[in-house]
Amino acid sequence: MQATDRTEIADRLAEARMRTLLLVEQLSDEQLNTVYSPLLSPLAWDLGHIANFEELWLVQRAGGREPLRGDLGRLYDAIENPRAGRNELPILRGEELRGYMSEVRERTLDVLDDADLDDPSVPELRDGFLYEMLIAHEHQHNETMLQLLQMVPAYRPPLESPPPAAPPGDGPEAVAVDGGTHEIGARPDGFAYDNERPRHAVELEPFRIDRLPATNASFAAFVAETGSDPPLFWVRDGDGWLDGRFGRRAELDPEAPVVHVDHAQASAYAAWAGKRLPTEAEWEVAAAGSDPARANLDHAAFGTRRPAPGDASACGALAMLGDVWEWTDSELRGYPGFEAFPYREYSEVFFGRGYPILRGGSWATRRNVTRVSFRNWDLPERRQIFAGIRCAEDA
Repeated sequence: MQATDRTEIADRLAEARMRTLLLVEQLSDEQLNTVYSPLLSPLAWDLGHIANFEELWLVQRAGGREPLRGDLGRLYDAIENPRAGRNELPILRGEELRGYMSEVRERTLDVLDDADLDDPSVPELRDGFLYEMLIAHEHQHNETMLQLLQMVPAYRPPLESPPPAAPPGDGPEAVAVDGGTHEIGARPDGFAYDNERPRHAVELEPFRIDRLPATNASFAAFVAETGSDPPLFWVRDGDGWLDGRFGRRAELDPEAPVVHVDHAQASAYAAWAGKRLPTEAEWEVAAAGSDPARANLDHAAFGTRRPAPGDASACGALAMLGDVWEWTDSELRGYPGFEAFPYREYSEVFFGRGYPILRGGSWATRRNVTRVSFRNWDLPERRQIFAGIRCAEDA
């Protein structure tokens, strides 16, 4: 790797850390250590985990160095420590936590200066894979942290929201997608997670997919007619609903995508609309041609927004990237020929265990880790994630 590439990696690592710290800058140590939901870690654990994961891969694995504190790995192991009990662990807090994050970063940059990024004995270093993985990891934890930050009373979004996009304009309710042989999955070049590969062919019947994601207005009609539970953070206001995030009560934009619904709610809504959820293969084929540069991503709006007319995939569906993760009717499994890399615990241990796939990213997802092939997953009952709905139907 050229020196300029090393400089770029260092700059991107710095940008990721700047955003992490910006999100928590206004919080006290007490707030960082408060459990706001048993489904979410206290923010102090997330911060320590981000640094410990970096130390594991970029200092120990890439640099062959001993950890600063060998006892921390067991405390920040996400598989071994369920979220509900993480605040009871003897994790780092306060100045000790901030000092650890800073010292790990110093060691990471020292390793970056000296690492042989073409060392065949460390395949994870090839083409900067480990650095891409660690940047993506920190970005993904920002999104998890934002799930909790919405529960913090009086939290102030630290970024200035851009002006609203133009309304999506008139168009068909659903757009057609041809059947036949299609390719899905990440291409061999460039960074992607193991579960996005290998790219392979799928056979699809013709189908139609909604041009727009389900809106607050349409979901409110579904709730009124069926008695379904409302999304997380909706607060009753007479005959209508308000947005109760950050401990406030704000108007809901009726035409913005609905968010914070679980898989059962999404499936029930689709059936109520006379449709179904798409499979993940259908979703990816319909999303082809979507441009992350036009999407509501990067925490910019701190909420969902009306889809923009220029934000269309090749088939004409809007906002397939950004705003909300969209539930599919597929379960997380490995693609044909799957190989775990660089560790099984990222995705393989979740295969075939009842985790529905979500696609597309949300307003809280960082732009540079958003791609059409990205596969997210969670338990079907989870509503704290930034999940919404897009319906499909057979042609």
